[in-house]
Amino acid sequence: MKRALVCGAGGFIAGHLVERLRHEGFWVRGVDIKTHEYRETAADEFLLLDLREPEACRQALTLDDGTFDEVYQLASDMGGMGFIHSAECEIMHNSILINVHMTHNAAEMGVPRYFFSSSACVYPDMKPGDPEMTEAEALPARPDNEYGWEKLYSERMLQAYGRRYPMIVRIARFQNCFGPLGTWTGGREKAPAAICRKVAEVEDGGTIPVWGDGTAVRSYTYVTDMVDGIYRLMHSDMEGAVNIGNPEYVTVKELVDLVAEVAGKRMHIDWVKGPVGVQSRNFSNARIYTTGWRARFSILEGIRRTYPWIEQQVLAARAKS
Repeated sequence: MKRALVCGAGGFIAGHLVERLRHEGFWVRGVDIKTHEYRETAADEFLLLDLREPEACRQALTLDDGTFDEVYQLASDMGGMGFIHSAECEIMHNSILINVHMTHNAAEMGVPRYFFSSSACVYPDMKPGDPEMTEAEALPARPDNEYGWEKLYSERMLQAYGRRYPMIVRIARFQNCFGPLGTWTGGREKAPAAICRKVAEVEDGGTIPVWGDGTAVRSYTYVTDMVDGIYRLMHSDMEGAVNIGNPEYVTVKELVDLVAEVAGKRMHIDWVKGPVGVQSRNFSNARIYTTGWRARFSILEGIRRTYPWIEQQVLAARAKS
């Protein structure tokens, strides 16, 4: 039986990834600084460790016999746009430490295959309709936030270790990801979860506040599709960074309309000042397509699967208050 280590397994995407790896027949150890907030772990073993510490990284990577066949590094200090703009120091400090120590120790301990989750935030601010950017066009670098700069540095560091050590490295640049069992409140939630929560909290015909003016363009990838892309990329021969994302783009206003449609509510929007982020990011998925991967879930279908779960969380929280 192959063995995999999933770092960040108490979080959203990595929590779903653990399930996929178990389904594929792996024995899985999950590691995180916290347990999963919304479900019991699916991992065969779960360790509570602070991966900012080198000793914790070595403990996570240590087995009684041999070495992990695969390591998936998704642990980071991150959240939605509000958190990215308000916690620049924490993002740079904590995530860099995790990646420095995990990369170094995995290479030194002979891990043969290592995956790193990067982000589309490495790309610059773009205009809707601009030509799609390939992975190579992330350089010369012009990210609009520190989260993107941290990801680029961690990519470069991992590639350097991959050249020196016999460790195959795979790097995915994630598009916005959403789905059930993810953060939906508290300031770290992504836009789809935040909008689902706001719509669930108000009555039909109510008003919800949304940052910006509704014209910013985004694409959102359902978590099942993202996990499938991770798995396919890890077992491919593709070197260098690879974009993974749904090619369907919507404005923030269109996203609100989709959530309202699924909720069966009429919504009014109060456009308020807030950290919107870039106007658009358009990037090519041509490389990941060569693995046979395609996004199977439209944004609407993903919202249909996500909104009911968030609505349940809102109702449960209201019942407790």
